[in-house]
Amino acid sequence: MMPQRVRLQHEAAVRHPTSIIGCQVRREPPNSTERYTRWINQLASDQLLTQVFTSHGPTVVMPTWFCSRAWFSHVGPFDEGGRGVPEDLLFFYDHLRRGGGVVRVDQSLLLYRFRPDAATHAVLESTIWTHRVCFLEERALRHWTTFTIWNAGRQGRRLYRSLSEGARRKVVAFCDVDEKKIKKGFYCYEESQERPKPRVPILHFRAARPPFIICVKLDLTGGAFEDNLRSLRLQEGQDFLHFS
Repeated sequence: MMPQRVRLQHEAAVRHPTSIIGCQVRREPPNSTERYTRWINQLASDQLLTQVFTSHGPTVVMPTWFCSRAWFSHVGPFDEGGRGVPEDLLFFYDHLRRGGGVVRVDQSLLLYRFRPDAATHAVLESTIWTHRVCFLEERALRHWTTFTIWNAGRQGRRLYRSLSEGARRKVVAFCDVDEKKIKKGFYCYEESQERPKPRVPILHFRAARPPFIICVKLDLTGGAFEDNLRSLRLQEGQDFLHFS
């Protein structure tokens, strides 16, 4: 921890008494989890709230959290269910449900060590996925009448299958850049008990209409995906949300 951390985060907490205050971090070893480290250090202030649905988890990393005891007591306590419980994610979601904000001090105030044996690795991805889907439906999808899933591949189809029946009926299309998927024309939900089985169109992303739930991971395509998204001139949080 850097010597100025408590002072700087306390100052931010005084200004934002119902927020979790985080900070930028320096990773140790330096090359561990490079994409994740870039993400937590470079999110814009508005993205600290719009990107709360991604697989990265809380938009300020838990070891950097700082808030008043009063606010912690209002939100908490942590779920003490033990190994395998994503207690930081659950607390973060409850914090947001109670109208809490998220603020980051844009200085590197913590040395964040990567440990292969850390307890976080005991949490099953399927457990986190279930919580994320429920939170997405609760916070976003219930307010939308229709939406498009951006990615007709594995992640997009998995999200579609994981949705509640009501949310699934709001999916008007998948979109993609893969010509093979687009040429096929549709995704058939084979597990459905409906007859005929639902068929969801697969469109080129330029032919699809927002809002989008994006199931494409950021920072993995050399900027190609980000360029495509930027070309549509959409507003994050209103026209699209990142999920992967």
